[in-house]
Amino acid sequence: MAMINAFDPARATALTPHEQTMVARRRRLLGPAYRLFYEHPVHLVRGEGAWLFDAAGERYLDCYNNVASLGHAHPSVVEAIATQARQLNTHTRYLHDTVLDYAEALLASFPAALGPDAGQVMFTCTGSEANDLALRIARAHTGGEGVVITSLAYHGVTSALAELSPSLGEGVPLGRHVATVAPPDLYRRGPDMPARFAADIAAAFAGLARHGIRPCALLVDTMFTSDGVFPDPAGFLREAAAAARAAGALFIADEVQPGFGRTGTMWGFARHGVEPDIVTMGKPMGNGHPVAGLVAQAAVLERFAATARYFNTFGGNPVSAAAGLAVLRVLAEEALPDNAAAVGTFLAEGLRDLAGRHALIGDVRGAGLSIGVELVRDRATRDPATAATTRIVNALRQRRVLISASGPGANILKIRPPLCLSRAQAEMFLDALDAVLREASAAD
Repeated sequence: MAMINAFDPARATALTPHEQTMVARRRRLLGPAYRLFYEHPVHLVRGEGAWLFDAAGERYLDCYNNVASLGHAHPSVVEAIATQARQLNTHTRYLHDTVLDYAEALLASFPAALGPDAGQVMFTCTGSEANDLALRIARAHTGGEGVVITSLAYHGVTSALAELSPSLGEGVPLGRHVATVAPPDLYRRGPDMPARFAADIAAAFAGLARHGIRPCALLVDTMFTSDGVFPDPAGFLREAAAAARAAGALFIADEVQPGFGRTGTMWGFARHGVEPDIVTMGKPMGNGHPVAGLVAQAAVLERFAATARYFNTFGGNPVSAAAGLAVLRVLAEEALPDNAAAVGTFLAEGLRDLAGRHALIGDVRGAGLSIGVELVRDRATRDPATAATTRIVNALRQRRVLISASGPGANILKIRPPLCLSRAQAEMFLDALDAVLREASAAD
């Protein structure tokens, strides 16, 4: 899917001379594969909580960045990283308490089947690496290679994961061992969606088997963020996981985006009352520090461990482990999952109020501070309002409010601010969106 709010080099004349120079340097030094957000890119130099600051000192409300999920430059995480970096940073082939302390604390946040008595942790540096490792483990456990994903999923940038990430675009073909299913879109598929979604998964695995491809895994982001944010009804993933397991596949929950309190619960899958075979993690795990990993049921790891050694030079290093421990402490001490639930509910209610005044809003859905707002040209036909979405995302940026968009029609506002977002900041966002929607209606 194209980045609908990406910078167009043809509009470079709208930039300051220094910004034009930076864009030219970036293209020359980094190459054309990189993309910039927004028609008028943002030159950021500092962050604090849910605020970002540009080179001119202007303040932006960040309603998009789920990497620094506790808030930008959280002092507890910064201090933990600096303190450990001053002492030692090395790999996991030496004994070190911090990575063990972190593993124990992390496992304690999981349900019984994945908790300290039944689960084990493996560390990586990125979510892509975590998903790649999860696939290797699943292949060893099942003896298969067939993977089912949703039709606009994003799971990573390695060769193996790019073949499982249709959101990267048509230039990255899916693997022959991959089958896609329509996302669990309650808005468009209706109340029988859970049964239809599970049936689609069963049919996809059966189709792979007919081509001689043995089932391996169902891999989903448990909030279906790239597909358009589909959290409801809570519990529908139980049927999906059961369909995968009936086919002989594992259920891998990609928690890189939903995990660590974003949905108002620690883990996105917990809303569905299901226990995955493998859970992958990344982005918010270190609040911006590159730490990632997976948790798996011990029995699932046995065959992989018996046939392969695992080593990752930086995965599980003491500095990353210290950052991860700090994140878990802050989540608990500042009750950020509870804040995500409370402010997310307030924000969703405010968005539904806006829907009562702006016909462009077709649907509001979400859990905690992971929210999707689907914009449509007509509520009866539900035609995607792609052009209007582009204008709105960029108009919000001009008002110094940052969000993005997703979905096959590039018409779903993707709202996922740091978990420290306050009610006052949520009101600021709602006021800005209201103003932009009024402008969009006047323009039409």
